[in-house]
Amino acid sequence: MDSLKQKMLGPHILFPLFPSPLLCREKEPTMSETPPRATLSSEGQALVAYLDRRDWRLEDALDEKALRALLADAPLVTVMEVGGVSRDEARALTPADLYRLWLEVSSPDRGPRYAAWFNLGVELSARGALDEAALAYQNAVAEKPDLHVAAVNLGLVLESQGKHAAALAVWEQALQPVEARTALLNHQGRLLETLDRFEEAETLLYKSLLLDPHQHDAYTHWLHLRLKMCAWPVFGPPLPGRSVGEMIQGAGGLSVLSLFDDNARINEWVESWLVRKMPQPCEQLAPPEGYAHDKIRIGYLSSDYCLHPISMLMVEVLERHDRSSFEIIGYCSSPEDGSGLRQRILAAFDRVERVRDLSDEALARRIRADEIDILVDLNGLTEGTRLGALRWRPAPVQVTYLGYVGSMPIPELDYAIADRYVVPEALAHDFYPQPLYMPRVYQANDTQAEIGPEETRADVGLPEDRFIYCCFSNTYKITEEIFEAWMSILRRVENSVLWVLARNPWAQASMRRHAEARGVDPARLIFAAPTGPAQYLSRLRLADLFLDTYPYNSGTTASDALRMGLPMVTLAGRTFSSRMAGSLLHQVGLGACVAETLDDYINIAARLGASPAAYRPVRESLAGDIWRRTLGDTAAFVHDLEEQFRRIRKAP
Repeated sequence: MDSLKQKMLGPHILFPLFPSPLLCREKEPTMSETPPRATLSSEGQALVAYLDRRDWRLEDALDEKALRALLADAPLVTVMEVGGVSRDEARALTPADLYRLWLEVSSPDRGPRYAAWFNLGVELSARGALDEAALAYQNAVAEKPDLHVAAVNLGLVLESQGKHAAALAVWEQALQPVEARTALLNHQGRLLETLDRFEEAETLLYKSLLLDPHQHDAYTHWLHLRLKMCAWPVFGPPLPGRSVGEMIQGAGGLSVLSLFDDNARINEWVESWLVRKMPQPCEQLAPPEGYAHDKIRIGYLSSDYCLHPISMLMVEVLERHDRSSFEIIGYCSSPEDGSGLRQRILAAFDRVERVRDLSDEALARRIRADEIDILVDLNGLTEGTRLGALRWRPAPVQVTYLGYVGSMPIPELDYAIADRYVVPEALAHDFYPQPLYMPRVYQANDTQAEIGPEETRADVGLPEDRFIYCCFSNTYKITEEIFEAWMSILRRVENSVLWVLARNPWAQASMRRHAEARGVDPARLIFAAPTGPAQYLSRLRLADLFLDTYPYNSGTTASDALRMGLPMVTLAGRTFSSRMAGSLLHQVGLGACVAETLDDYINIAARLGASPAAYRPVRESLAGDIWRRTLGDTAAFVHDLEEQFRRIRKAP
């Protein structure tokens, strides 16, 4: 039985515990492992030797009869061993076949049937036979009701089939030893979050953390949920045994940018994350001297080739690359969303490699085989990251761009595309990797984005006679500090309202409560209804002044506002993410709208809202073609980018 217990804890990994925007990759083990032949027990070696004698086919009655007789006397441990060998050697007789037959013919003293049912479920799940896998896991739970790993995997199978209510019910009803309760609570919380049931998800994750406050991945989810819900203060609920400093260290990548204007803290978080999630492999694949190609091969790697801000910014860049000097290859790990933008961006590549199902090592070896000169990672530390592949160094030059706008001290990254405003030389000493400075601006743009028909303020529920402040950034960027600044502005400019895009009701309720507590009528908060990209751009024209977030500035949204003639006020800090909007404002001649302190931010926004004479020239400065000549000059951007690529390319 001891050997069986060891196999139940084996390394074979099936489903991720936390597939999330926050990069959590804790796994559930299965009860099977793949041993080398040399380590098989004597019974296992005998069974493998017997199977080696001929090409086994279960449809052959003689083969099946002989195998049934052999398995009837085999202990389960032997079946586990032989199943692993069968999987590795790609035999016609699969591990699932072995488990099925053993369950039919074995006696109770040959081993616990729940373990065989569980392993059968694992094998069937890996083959995509989800209905059969669910039945196997159900049988495992029926044999051993407190087998929580079977309940976990059963719920995951149901979830993957879209049976969300059934998955939640399985996890809620599972018998749970205390040490397993956290996994079941975490799965419920994760799924509830994907179903936009944030409050329930936050409650269950907090319960899990009270049981074990040192769960990195559960804590990351919980904190990000609180940021999205504007549940201020986000570090408010206590976690016994965990200090605020430890709580900060457990934040996710995007949460860190939302909370801290401090590269040193961001670097510390990234280094800790690397140790936990992506240790460096032993092998570095690319030749350090580079390749001697006539055309420079650029590989763009992303999980966001779909209706996503990254594609919105990058699509025209890819279309405009000089094909006489460059070959452009896309490594796509994004899902099919049927959008026109996805079709357009995939068509912009010379070749597309679909790599979503590849492991990090397999992806790295694919890139190495393609002899990519410069690999551009468009994810960074965001959902769908493939930094694990970059750690294999599949290209001689590796660059990060747009996806994660924070310092990333990852040795295998050579450059981060930036400009001298977002990463000034005075602050570059603790920014990683080395900035690859664009001569004008760091941000690319698409000049061909569709703009919807014009609407009136009445069409979207805005008052005609008020000064309209707005913010259309994600709610996880809206901190309590910046919201308090907005309320100060509204108190000073009485004839004003704040138009906010808050996609969840908990954020809206929180903002109303905090507005009232700060002496502002909650009715002065108007929540924008979600809309499509084209109509969203059109609606920006209805506002008077965009109030930026801090320390995680608007990026794509800031450029969108300026494109539509909407001025904005931003607060510039000391990190890339807190200086993005300032870079864009300086490009269009609105450097006066960039504040250096929170008081300046409040004063600038209040003055523009209270004084038509101060506001009018700011608005008029955006009325011409200033955006198209600066931020929208994609041809110039591509020229600058290609010059930088020529400079950093390695060739023997």
